[in-house]
Amino acid sequence: MSNTMDLKSFDKALKVGRPPNIQSLFPNSRALIVSGKFIDRAMLAKGNAISIAANGRNYFVIRGALLAAHKANSCLIIEIAKSEGGVNAYCSVNYWNMARIVDSLCNELNITIPVAIHADHYGIKSDKDIATAKIEIPSIFDAGITSIAVDASHLPDAQNLLANIELNSFIPTWAGLETEVGEIKGKSGLSTKEEALFLVQGLNAHNIFPEWIALNNGTTHGIEAASEGIQVDLTAQIHNALTPYEVSGAQHGTSGNSSDRLREIAAKTRTTKANVATALQMISWGLEVNDYGNAILDPAGEFIKVKDKGTTEEMWARIVAYANANNLKKGDYKKLNIVFENHLLCQPKDVRERMSARVEDFVYGMLVNVFNAKDTAPIAIQQICEANTFDPGPKVGRIEDPARWSRDKILEKGPAIAGDKGAAGNFDD
Repeated sequence: MSNTMDLKSFDKALKVGRPPNIQSLFPNSRALIVSGKFIDRAMLAKGNAISIAANGRNYFVIRGALLAAHKANSCLIIEIAKSEGGVNAYCSVNYWNMARIVDSLCNELNITIPVAIHADHYGIKSDKDIATAKIEIPSIFDAGITSIAVDASHLPDAQNLLANIELNSFIPTWAGLETEVGEIKGKSGLSTKEEALFLVQGLNAHNIFPEWIALNNGTTHGIEAASEGIQVDLTAQIHNALTPYEVSGAQHGTSGNSSDRLREIAAKTRTTKANVATALQMISWGLEVNDYGNAILDPAGEFIKVKDKGTTEEMWARIVAYANANNLKKGDYKKLNIVFENHLLCQPKDVRERMSARVEDFVYGMLVNVFNAKDTAPIAIQQICEANTFDPGPKVGRIEDPARWSRDKILEKGPAIAGDKGAAGNFDD
């Protein structure tokens, strides 16, 4: 299989591989926006490879991530979570404009790698959320989403499964699908293979075949202060238990985990998607970060701004002053994205470009040196051409007996599942 991009193959993939919503929204585009299914399959085909799912909290992150993936000849996922880009967003990039931003940048920069547009952590915490989702999910696909994570992990196991089943008819069959078991809350409430099997088997019985499952495998979102991080052995154990169902892993909360640990996840588990959010935000702003992507604090507990990197020193001083005036903790700086996006966009061109370039350098290093994703773009393009469609279908068919997974049976089985939800509290992304 060639690792170079064949223009003829790219043109065919562009013609047949873009889903109907993308074709309708961008009929004259040369941006290869595809279903998340193809990103997962390309990583599996290369083996021990993981696509970065870059949380596009600002324009500079999206631009830098696209340039990095193009340079690495790698597939890419651009995503935003419900907390970041839903109706109560703290970012200007959202579920409804993200595809337009990506499409515009791909055409401007001549980006020729496959990109999926992922609605991450579409959270479901109540019956009211399910009712809202039945209206909102179609709207985000109308706006160009090509992959979604239905996250009902906040609910008990039976209700999590039932929510996924109830909402599935509102998700296009061609879209990439992620499901989740166990809230992302560090070492508290670690997921079990029994919980994961219950969720995946129940979905399978209802002809629902997710590409990915996300676990609470010991990591957290945001700035990681603890040292535990991702539990590789636990992750591998759960992925192995799910082998018959061919579900890949989605790794959340990579910021705060060393490159060595992330390489271990790639080598020892079935992970094909890794979310990177906080690190990219901090890098774009020009903060000093360590190998983990965590922002480094000075002895006074303050962020360290690298001179002439990222935004200007004057702009950073304004950001810090605003945060202090509003009593924002370090972990809440993410809420400043929507406040300062337009201020950052009106900076001089050289400043804007260095913000994106810093993200580009970091993402390129992760794709090539950590996640083994280099040269996965031609693999995905070849798969699209061979499938001759925007929907390759499920990786596996139905295995489970539907009669054993009725609503009543699910409600009966759920409470017996071994699992610990962990500490109470708000663990939004």
